[in-house]
Amino acid sequence: MRKNLPRISNIQLVNLAKRLTENQKKEISQYFTNGKSIEFLTQNYNCTKLTIIRNLKKYLGESKYKKIISVNKQDKDLFTIKEERFNKDLKKNKNIQNSNKSDYFPTNTFVEIKPIDTNIDESSRRDLSSIPIAEFDFPKIVYLIINNNIELEIKLLKEYPDWQFLPEDDLERKTLKVFFDINSAKNFCKKDQKVIKVPNTNVFNIVAPILLSRGITRIVSDEKLIAL
Repeated sequence: MRKNLPRISNIQLVNLAKRLTENQKKEISQYFTNGKSIEFLTQNYNCTKLTIIRNLKKYLGESKYKKIISVNKQDKDLFTIKEERFNKDLKKNKNIQNSNKSDYFPTNTFVEIKPIDTNIDESSRRDLSSIPIAEFDFPKIVYLIINNNIELEIKLLKEYPDWQFLPEDDLERKTLKVFFDINSAKNFCKKDQKVIKVPNTNVFNIVAPILLSRGITRIVSDEKLIAL
């Protein structure tokens, strides 16, 4: 036969609740005043919510308790709004970044960058400025091209493709072409021209003033651009 269990009154339940010391009540009030929530106090002091609220009202007073509750709620709402706004802005910025990336690298698009395999002729670009004739060592024999009137073949520097990278002012200079190899000279020679041999290259230093007087300021070779 089932026995009837004794009933516990509400007064007895209150008496069973954990009692807080005066120091604990003071600590709880300070924490609550500084913004700590009732849930926080309940967990840290191992009490029921009802016990915490009752002691706060008793220690702080009913009006002050309600005022702190209101302030804490406003702070919490403001924090929630700021947090939501921050998360929204963060998501927006992330979407913008992803959009910008997709503009350069479209999704599911593979871009192959081919290696540069073009041979760059750096030999003609080693000297962006001319070397003085006094510093250039001519070989013992060179070759020149003259026309049928036995006059030197004078050309503008822009007529030589290997020197097209120079500034426009330099390209308008009058030049004299010398060849270190007779075969190269013959290949360059036209029907109404002929190749002559210069057995003593010191002659260029001697006749430099005469060439300058005729407006010739550069000697073009296969290797260098020589300034008179």
